[in-house]
Amino acid sequence: MKEIWVYIETFNKKVKKVSLELLTKANELSQKLSAKVVAVYIDKDDLDDTISKYGADKIVHLYNKDLQFYDSQIYTNALYNLIKDDRPHILLIGATSVGRDLAPRLAAKLNTGLTADCTQLDLDEDGLLLQTRPAFGGNIMATIICPEHIPQMATVRPGIFDAKKLEKIPEIEKIEFELEKNCTTKTLEIMKKNSLLKDITESDVIVAGGRGLSKKEGFDLLRDLAKELNGTIAASRAAVEAGWAPQEIQVGQTGKTVKPKIYIACGISGAIQHIAGMKDSKCIIAINKDKNAPIFKIADYAIVGDVYEVVPKLIEKLRVLKQ
Repeated sequence: MKEIWVYIETFNKKVKKVSLELLTKANELSQKLSAKVVAVYIDKDDLDDTISKYGADKIVHLYNKDLQFYDSQIYTNALYNLIKDDRPHILLIGATSVGRDLAPRLAAKLNTGLTADCTQLDLDEDGLLLQTRPAFGGNIMATIICPEHIPQMATVRPGIFDAKKLEKIPEIEKIEFELEKNCTTKTLEIMKKNSLLKDITESDVIVAGGRGLSKKEGFDLLRDLAKELNGTIAASRAAVEAGWAPQEIQVGQTGKTVKPKIYIACGISGAIQHIAGMKDSKCIIAINKDKNAPIFKIADYAIVGDVYEVVPKLIEKLRVLKQ
């Protein structure tokens, strides 16, 4: 029987949301392929209970009690040794900072192809994985296949698919592996970054800024609003290219795809490329001086006004409500 493998990314005894999203998609693909869904993760802690709620037929847990942090060489070699002799048909990995480091290293060792940052996955009539991703700066969508080698590998952006619980009673396999002694790198410390620059794909509330902010300092105001809402900030491509915000918080076709409960767009006109990355948010609130801004067409609540007048009033009101 063919197998679809999903690499489950973990951190601080938690499973990354994108990994659960990929398990859901793998189950969908497995129906067309009559394949088994296998979840594989590397962690010193046991997270089988969480993973088993999302439809894995089998869970493979690679562990070592001395393993502390993600290590490119250790993780790549551990997965390679597991996969090399009995290769799955498909291997999916989240397009996170870890996934973007791990996937190409593993693909190179396996001598197979890899499509990065996919925004859609499907199967053709021959069982080939149709891997769709933006190309030429996001101006076209390219569908890529890997017909000559397996596993067919793809990294997929967080937030593209929904994570749906599908409880099964999976087969569990525990494999203890030895840590390599000749590693060329060593992680000394993991430093926590600014809480308002956390992974935007994991946040329930996002306050995003665009070209309409007119200056970098505008994001200081958005941070204040995000803090009141226990959320995080994000940015449009225009704001990132202007140097006002880091690329890691860019939303859109060439950035990240998000599905928060609340998305507040401040000074964002609503270009197609940006909308593609946030259109599935549960509630969209748009603030813009231009009453004809395209963002208003998809907004649940539209505020025509100056961000620098509206946002301070929102912050003030939220603080009053908290008293």
